[in-house]
Amino acid sequence: MHAPDRPSPLTHPARLILILSLGPTVGLGIGRFAYALVLPDMRDTLGWSYSAAGFMNTINAAGYLAGALLASRLIKRFGLAATVRWGTLACVLSLALCAFSDNFIVLSFARLLAGLGAAAGFVGGGALAATIAQSRPERANFLLSLFYAGPGVGILSSGLVAPFVLQAFGPGSWWIVWWAMTLLAVAMTVPLLLAPLDTTASIGDAAATKFAIRPVLTYLVGYFLFGAGYIAYMTFMIAYVRDAGGGAAAQSAFWSLIGLSAFVTPWVWRRVLALDRGGLSTTIILGVNAVGAALPIFGHSAFLLAISALVFGVAFFAVVGSTTAFVRFNYPPAAWPAGIAAMTIAFGIGQTLGPIAVGAVTDAMGSLSYALNVSAAMLAVGAIAAAFQGRLARKS
Repeated sequence: MHAPDRPSPLTHPARLILILSLGPTVGLGIGRFAYALVLPDMRDTLGWSYSAAGFMNTINAAGYLAGALLASRLIKRFGLAATVRWGTLACVLSLALCAFSDNFIVLSFARLLAGLGAAAGFVGGGALAATIAQSRPERANFLLSLFYAGPGVGILSSGLVAPFVLQAFGPGSWWIVWWAMTLLAVAMTVPLLLAPLDTTASIGDAAATKFAIRPVLTYLVGYFLFGAGYIAYMTFMIAYVRDAGGGAAAQSAFWSLIGLSAFVTPWVWRRVLALDRGGLSTTIILGVNAVGAALPIFGHSAFLLAISALVFGVAFFAVVGSTTAFVRFNYPPAAWPAGIAAMTIAFGIGQTLGPIAVGAVTDAMGSLSYALNVSAAMLAVGAIAAAFQGRLARKS
């Protein structure tokens, strides 16, 4: 008899997935969401309307959609690990571009590049994380949820830095924040470049696998509405907190609470994510997300905003994880990259339309409260749509 083989500390599934999570940490947690922290100062300094401010996240989301459409080809040609690494490096470059210029076109290109890189890295990272998690089937859902906690690290770290940089350097210092975010992203990218990701898993010709849309159309509609609904909250809530009288400390605390929520997501939703019942797990989590988004409608108190951040955050990160769990339950491994890409495309279309539409509503109505109303409503309808999704007959 001999002891069973144990993974090397360098290739332990949890460690590798945590390193992989640095991709969405940079691409989403910092590359996309940190924009909300500098949006009020950029809008004031550069004279933007809410529609123009929303456009910056719309162009980012358009890049994300394009990246999702290209992801399968990139994975097929370069492999999962290379796609994750190059996508993350593109996001780092985009952050530096934001610090270099106040030109609207240059900033728009930077936000577009960030979206492209984030989507490619997210689809590749999600497929690679799902494959790595399969090496421990009894803990697969928990391990997979570690990957989706990555954006929370970026949200937390940017929330602890950006508001105080703005406070220290005063109005017009948004570009200094972008430099700080660039340095933060560089530090987080280094482990991703050095980790032995190439030796852990391969999906071969997975990217060539076709994905049928019709059997999961109602689920894709729900995920589309999640993309459209969440982005309004994440784009404009810092402006909402500031308009309610919240200073740097309040803005940092609110944003950091959303980020901190990610760290409890794997434990809070572990049993829900293990439900192999079609769209049920997504419905439950997305419903909680809608409640969190709706809470600020009822008041501006610090307590209510804190509860909103916690409830929204703890569900927000899990919704994305539930879609990957859905793909993993209902499709063979060869179809995972195509399945995750299809989900990401539906999500990308939603978040492309969301910011500029909600920004236009806010400009027309003159209050950010309307943005929150629309956001919460879309999330709630998305939860209802996902509830109609049943299990698929999986083909091995």
